[in-house]
Amino acid sequence: MQTFRTFIAPYNKILFASCMALTLLPFITPAIALFMGLAYALTLTNPIPKMSKKASKYLLQVAVVFLGFGMNLHQSLASGKEGMIFTIVSVTAVMIIGFLVGKLLKVDSKTSYLISSGTAICGGSAIAAVAPVVKANDNQMSVALGTVFILNAIALFIFPPIGHWLGMTQEQFGEWAAIAIHDTSSVVGAGEAYDRTYFPDSEGIALQIATLIKCTRALWIIPLVIVTTLIFHEKESKISIPWFILFFICAMIANTYLTLPHVLTSSLVWLAKKGLCMTLFLIGSGLSLNTLRSVGIKPLIQGIILWIVIAALSLAVIMLW
Repeated sequence: MQTFRTFIAPYNKILFASCMALTLLPFITPAIALFMGLAYALTLTNPIPKMSKKASKYLLQVAVVFLGFGMNLHQSLASGKEGMIFTIVSVTAVMIIGFLVGKLLKVDSKTSYLISSGTAICGGSAIAAVAPVVKANDNQMSVALGTVFILNAIALFIFPPIGHWLGMTQEQFGEWAAIAIHDTSSVVGAGEAYDRTYFPDSEGIALQIATLIKCTRALWIIPLVIVTTLIFHEKESKISIPWFILFFICAMIANTYLTLPHVLTSSLVWLAKKGLCMTLFLIGSGLSLNTLRSVGIKPLIQGIILWIVIAALSLAVIMLW
């Protein structure tokens, strides 16, 4: 393997760019894009890891904003109302359960808090916002991010078939994905995959609801950082606000109240979905064996327990509501 990597090294950036371009093809789904990224990382290694990480962050934000141009504000709010209410309950419950599980497993307190925050709200974004407040070091950050990333990757592959096996409607699956999957990229990817695979002739209801509820959930970063500041007594900590959500809402309002050309809105939504595939490829390519090794068994167990609890409870509520 090392010999092959050495041979391919001079062409690695070109090959990496070519694989990114492949994500624009019609048959490349979010799950396939993520798998491509994972395969690339574990065989050839990402030649531009820092640039990929930064690009994936902003590309995801642009994709979410563009998705707003395919959504009607009134319909989206009506469809996602119940999910928003449950979001409040789930965020609080996960933080409490995460604290107790972390204590039981004797996971480092800061690492445990970061994993709980990422599970409760929006994965890496929440961890990145909370980490400076608790003064987490690089190792604690990498363990929390690695744990959340591994579970996100698994969720993107298994949630759509589970939802189909359970006979979930698009509305139900959109709510479940938004609440039970950590990171925005995997939530949007799972919603898009569910629509494309099982409801190919629909208007992407699962994707719309999953995006709306997830963006609402991401706003909880603000109160979380405030509460964290009070708990850890860091009065000068800055709050990282997900401003792209404001632009997402503006896009929905524009699509609802302005007479925008259909060719424009449909093109923006197409770009959003392709941008999401490219984002997931970049995220997958950021995984390394070192990341997997750094996680450790106890933090991973904590993450899995929290994930199972929130996935099972949210599924029960959504199916029985």
